[in-house]
Amino acid sequence: MKAAVRHGLAGFVEHALAKADWTLTPDSAALLTREARLSAARGMRVRSLLSRSLTALAALGLTPVLLKGYGLARRLYPEPLQRATNDVDLLVPRARVLCAVHALEGMGLTTQAGDVDRDDAHHVELTGPDGLVELHYRALTGYGLSLEGDAMVSRALDATLDGHPVRYLCPEDEAVYLALHASNHLLQRLAWLFDLKLLARANPRLDWDRVVTRARRTELPHLVWYAWDAAHRLLDAPVPAWVLKALAPPRWQRALATRLFSGPRLMGAELARNKPAWVAAKLALAPRARPMVRYALRRLRGARPPPGTGAEPGAPRPVRSPAGRR
Repeated sequence: MKAAVRHGLAGFVEHALAKADWTLTPDSAALLTREARLSAARGMRVRSLLSRSLTALAALGLTPVLLKGYGLARRLYPEPLQRATNDVDLLVPRARVLCAVHALEGMGLTTQAGDVDRDDAHHVELTGPDGLVELHYRALTGYGLSLEGDAMVSRALDATLDGHPVRYLCPEDEAVYLALHASNHLLQRLAWLFDLKLLARANPRLDWDRVVTRARRTELPHLVWYAWDAAHRLLDAPVPAWVLKALAPPRWQRALATRLFSGPRLMGAELARNKPAWVAAKLALAPRARPMVRYALRRLRGARPPPGTGAEPGAPRPVRSPAGRR
């Protein structure tokens, strides 16, 4: 039961056990129920923050793409609050990020971090009493490379959520993005792999040719393989064998990934609890060594800025436009 809590699936596990009519020991049942209720309460708080954010952005005529979180759970899970959700992730066109930040600040959120000029940044963080909003202008940065968001925004699909107009990534983009996100965090939360399984099951006509093409265009196809391979091995996610073959990294990286991402190791989230092992795994699994090394060196150089610069870890940073304007 502790593993279900750690991996963000307490609510779904409770649902699945009830559906299967399985009985737990009283202590285990009480733990699962308590954690599922706490997770649902956090999810309701995130849902409220999401609704307010959508209202603020709609006043600008801006409909963001919802990444992960409540919007994903609403589409894939029996009940959206069965999947743990801690913040709001929105993707907007890069040209609209500053006005979107101002709109969110207008509802009482405070910008904590974000610099659109940085090569290794991909979102602006805004926080308030109700939680955290991550406003993305890139879909993702990882392993020293960046995945720009505008192309994904252009292919996104219109939808509604609780009466609000929203947009979602098209299924092929979502299959790539969710895998990249999971691998960027070394698959340390099994809910991310479960998302992939549910996505594939919900889209039986998924165009896997497009998935492969778009994964390769990201320059991070290995990361897409790590996640989908693990989802297939551990959760029986329905991904064609030829897709895994087309995205597979060199043999030695496949062997290493299979070892690092075994069921017992992922269940225990071993890499998340061991920073040296985390860094070593990131370096070893990188699709391209040189960008990863450059990124690691930048992070090391920036870890201890000179005193009084205003750039100490955790200090607020100004949000800058692509042209460098405040």
